[in-house]
Amino acid sequence: MNSVLTDKSPLRVLEDSLTGGMDKGKVTVIASKKGVGKTACLVHIAIEKLLAGKQVLHVSFSKRTDYIISWYEDLFAELTAGKKIDNVDELRELIMKNRVIMSFVQDGIVDQQIINSLEAMIGPGNFKADTIIIDGYNFQKAEKADLDRLKAFAEKAGVEIWISASLKSDDVIFDENDFPCELTKIKDDVDFIISLRFKEERIQVKVVKDSTNSNKEIKLFLDPKTLLIADK
Repeated sequence: MNSVLTDKSPLRVLEDSLTGGMDKGKVTVIASKKGVGKTACLVHIAIEKLLAGKQVLHVSFSKRTDYIISWYEDLFAELTAGKKIDNVDELRELIMKNRVIMSFVQDGIVDQQIINSLEAMIGPGNFKADTIIIDGYNFQKAEKADLDRLKAFAEKAGVEIWISASLKSDDVIFDENDFPCELTKIKDDVDFIISLRFKEERIQVKVVKDSTNSNKEIKLFLDPKTLLIADK
């Protein structure tokens, strides 16, 4: 993998900061208010996986996939801008080759029908995904059984899953420990929860739940325009 392209990716710091480590079968939620940058952060994570030669399955709950493709193209362009890289076209081709985008409209919930579709996609002889990105999951409608099903699938398939959560509450969004109040009911059903919040014109990244079930302060701030690690 070209470290010049990924030296400012948030994934590098995040994986080192998660107690117990991100691994196959683990489910991580990235939560923020709408417009803070969850999708861009997930796409950066996906691109770093892809540049490492891994395969990524990107699940969307939108009828349109063109905007997702645009996110990958725009963020790849941001990563390569101003850098002397001879094989940019090869790297772009690698990303396209190792990425599959699947679109569903089942109210943002990964039900058994979607699980069956994912299992068929990554089954023997098909697309062997290492990482699954789920953008637009509806945690307000999700029940424990839905997340248990998703967790069981991750473990059985041997994939790591990253999910975005859009916080929509009009009341208190974060508690005194910076934990997203809307996600309290699912806290024990996922492995890691990461919050994104605007702070001093940057986006602060904080691990609010890991295997120790605790809030963990990490020194990670992202540029709000690029969602890459901000220069100090």
